Amino acid sequence: MAEFKTKKMSKDAVHEFFARLHKENPSPKSDLEWTNAYTLLVAVTLSAQATDAGVNKATKELFKIADTPQKMLDLGIDGLKEHIKTIGLYNNKAKNVIAMAEILVNEYDGEVPQTRDELVKLPGVGRKTANVVLNIVFKQPTMAVDTHIFRVSNRTGMAKGKNPDQVEQALLKVVPDEFALHAHHWLILHGRYTCKARTPDCGSCIVYDLCNFKEKTA
Repeated sequence: MAEFKTKKMSKDAVHEFFARLHKENPSPKSDLEWTNAYTLLVAVTLSAQATDAGVNKATKELFKIADTPQKMLDLGIDGLKEHIKTIGLYNNKAKNVIAMAEILVNEYDGEVPQTRDELVKLPGVGRKTANVVLNIVFKQPTMAVDTHIFRVSNRTGMAKGKNPDQVEQALLKVVPDEFALHAHHWLILHGRYTCKARTPDCGSCIVYDLCNFKEKTA
C-alpha cells in the first residue's frame, strides 16, 4: 500500500470532515446486498479481491436458496460453486464458505457470533470482514480498513499508518464518538466515488478544504 507524506489533520478538521459527510448522507449503506447476518458474512467473505457489484450479481440467486448455514450445507460445495464461479478465487472461497457453515451449525446453532475473536476464527474471515459484520449487523463502532479507507485516511492526513492495522487504531482515536458508527461507511464511499486511487475527484469533494493532500487535482 502506498504511503502519503501528508500533514496531520487537526481535531476540529476531522470533526467537520465527518459532519459534512453525515449531512450529505445521514444513513450510509453498504453496496453489498444482504438479508441477515449470515448472508452479509458470506457476501463480505466473497468480496475479497472482487467488486461488490460482481458479488451482488452472484449472490442474488444464491441467497434465495441458501440464506442460513444449514441451507448452505444442503446446497453443497458444487452447488455453491455454480453460483459464485464468476467471482475471483471462487474455488477457495467456496471451500471457506462451506467450512464456515459447518462450524456455525455445529458450534453456534447456526447463528453468527457477535465478537471479533470468534469471527476471525471462521474460515476465510479476517479482521476486516469481522469488523464489517460487527458494524453493519451488530451496530458496533468498528473500523473495517480496506484499500479505500487506508488511502483516504493517509491521503487526507486524518489517520496515518503504514498498514491497515495502524490506520484502524489511528481512526479509533480520532473519529468523534457521534460519528463512530457510520464512519467506516462514509470513508469507503468517499474513497470509492470521490477520493479515487489514481485521480481523486477533488473538484467535487465536499471536504476539499479540510484535506491536507498536496497533490490535489483542483
